[in-house]
Amino acid sequence: MKILYFAEIKEKLNRAEDTLHFDYEITVAELKKHLYGTYPVIQGKSFQVAVNEEFVHEDAIVKPNDVVALIPPVSGG
Repeated sequence: MKILYFAEIKEKLNRAEDTLHFDYEITVAELKKHLYGTYPVIQGKSFQVAVNEEFVHEDAIVKPNDVVALIPPVSGG
């Protein structure tokens, strides 16, 4: 699956995307746990998760070929 990072998450990780190789479906919560273990610097950061361009909840299923985006809150003015 392709993981896209935006805004603060992108800056903290110093990367715009990753490709993760799972041979099975996982929940958004499981994916976040994996990412927190891989990148502890993003633990506690607030962000929404979109799967294939649709915002989803923690219990949503992510399939191996999906595109996942981590999108922090945006402030504007």
